[in-house]
Amino acid sequence: LIAKRSRGTPRIANRLLRRLRDFADMKTQGVITEELAELSLKSLGIDSGGLDDIDRKILLTIISKFAGGPVGVETIAVAISEETDTVTDVYELYLIQAGFLARTNRGRIVTELAYKHLGISRRKSQQELL
Repeated sequence: LIAKRSRGTPRIANRLLRRLRDFADMKTQGVITEELAELSLKSLGIDSGGLDDIDRKILLTIISKFAGGPVGVETIAVAISEETDTVTDVYELYLIQAGFLARTNRGRIVTELAYKHLGISRRKSQQELL
């Protein structure tokens, strides 16, 4: 469960494990159960796809402000008040690898997988772009 939501990054897995250990110390005398892990990850804002609050903010911003894309990474960064390098280096790579975001010549677009994961239906005009 922890590995699945850590983006395949050992540093993130270790950070999550430390946080879960803190939760376990408070709730279950130090024992990390699957139920505790699920509850803890949810309270940390990490969903079943490994997305955190900023990942979801990026996807939801592209959907709501830019009709799902295409939109440039600089515009995304400004829209979420984040540095362009941070969006590119920290968030975009995982979103693309996980299949939630696609990079095109015209900009970034939110994929069908992201719409499904977020529980949002794509408008017909957006479907025609793909």
